[in-house]
Amino acid sequence: MEQTEPSDARHHRRTGNEIKAALRDLRIQLALLNHQVGGKLALKDVDLDCLDVLARSGPLTPSALARQAGLHPATLTGILDRLEKAGWIARDRARADRRSVTIRVLPDRGMEVFRVYQPMIGAMDDVLAEYSEPELKLIADFLRRSTEAGQRANEELAQE
Repeated sequence: MEQTEPSDARHHRRTGNEIKAALRDLRIQLALLNHQVGGKLALKDVDLDCLDVLARSGPLTPSALARQAGLHPATLTGILDRLEKAGWIARDRARADRRSVTIRVLPDRGMEVFRVYQPMIGAMDDVLAEYSEPELKLIADFLRRSTEAGQRANEELAQE
């Protein structure tokens, strides 16, 4: 005779699968959005990723940026050359050690990116307004923990 799971376990698994499917759908929509934004700003998707890391983390050394963006340092050099030439970033050399470089987004250009993303930012504000504070805290915790799971999975794949 076949054993069946309790309906609560089946429901939990089904709901979990719906959440994972929704995250995949969201990933696709965000990739499409980033591609559209990049097209409007004449930037490649990886350029936008680097600008986003810099905007969120503040000025970084090239090696720190490569680590956070998940890029090989040699690949990053070409990206930084392209971004600097187009006026998106500045490479600041330390006075004490001219070999030490910090990368930063130029403020006016950062606002340009923000302006193109504004429709999505506004749409997200509308979505978030429909949730209570405890629900928002739960969603934020879920997304934080999902991000950590993704980081662990990336680290494991990189070590294979």
